[in-house]
This record gives sequence, structure tokens and C-alpha cells, in this order.
Amino acid sequence: MPDLSSISALFDVKETFFTVFEHPVSYVEFIGTVLGLISVFLAARANIFTWPTGIANAIFFLVIFYQINLYSDMFLQIYFCGMGIYGWFSWKHKAEHRQSAIRTLTNTNRLRLLALITAVTLIMGTLISQIHLVLPNIFEKPASYPYVDTFIAISSILATILLARRVFETWILWILVDITSIGLYSVKGVKLIALEFVIFLALAVLGILSWYRLWKKERLAAFE
Repeated sequence: MPDLSSISALFDVKETFFTVFEHPVSYVEFIGTVLGLISVFLAARANIFTWPTGIANAIFFLVIFYQINLYSDMFLQIYFCGMGIYGWFSWKHKAEHRQSAIRTLTNTNRLRLLALITAVTLIMGTLISQIHLVLPNIFEKPASYPYVDTFIAISSILATILLARRVFETWILWILVDITSIGLYSVKGVKLIALEFVIFLALAVLGILSWYRLWKKERLAAFE
């Protein structure tokens, strides 16, 4: 066990906390995973505390992804911190006044969303694949699976925006993100995080069902 008087030990992905099925789990991976599970569970229940726990989760995951060369995911965590603050204050303001209703996208906007994800993934994935050549002092190794990693990042960004605006399709995007993440993180060896995304997938399904019931209830109330 590392000397936890040293903060660096807490954030080192190579420092083992415990082992599960021969997979060493670091302190940073364990803490980040628990915070992430709490955040998504709260999101599925439309609970405002999803945002502060999500911010804490993002800080721990940023450290992990830098160390395992998933740079798109690393940059994504910075965005999550900012969106966490935005979502927290946005939901708090609406709770103090009138909570906004759950909305859905039109078919046209769904197609636009798909086109945006595809285009940005291709462009940013190419840039991320070259980042070790542009900034070799910061990124010593090439990015791992830059296009898959970028797809996860871009889809997560858009899903978070939809979540903050209480748009139902957020959960469809999260399901796609979760399925892709399970495969990527398994290959990269952070299997506890991969397992976390299996749970996220189940929570996303719970989120769809929960939000659908709320949306249906709101529509019925609107006609009363």
C-alpha cells in the first residue's frame, strides 16, 4: 500500500488499491468510478446533485486518461467540469422558479446531430492522432484509438448539453457512448472503468424509462 501522505500516490494509475480478477485497481480509478456511478444514478433520477458529483468524477478521470494516452477523453473531462458548473446553476435556477419540461428533438434535428457527430469525429480524430507530433513535450506517446476516443468525447459533449437542457435524446447518445466505452476501456486495461460503463449502460436504460414517464406525465398535465 502506498504512503497516502503523498497526494501523488492517490492520483497515480500505477498505484494499486486492490486487485479484482488479477486486474490491479488504482486509487484514482476506484474513486473516479464510484463518483461516476453516483453522478449517473442521480442524473437518471433528474437529481440536481448529479452535477457536483460529476465535476469530481471528471477531475479524477482527467488524471487517468492523461496517463493512459486517451487524450480526447482527457480534454473531455475539462469540458465536463465546465458543463457541470453550467448544469448545476441552470437546474438550480429552474428549480427556484419553474422546472423546465422534458423535450424531444425533431427528426430533422436528429439527423443534424448525427451529421455533426460524424464530421467532428473525423476532423478532431485526425488532429488528436497528430498531437504527439505537435506537442511532443506534453504528449510523449501517440494517442490510442484517436477516432474511437474522439467519438466518445464528442458524443459525450453533446449528450451533456442535451442533459442540461432536459432533452430526452440525451439518453440515446449516452447508450451509444457507454457501449463504445466498454470496448475501448477493456482494450486499454482500465477494466474497472469498463465495468463502470456496463453499469452506466443499465442506468441509461433506466434514464430513458424514467424520463419517458416524466415526459408522458407532463404532456398529460398540459392538456388538463
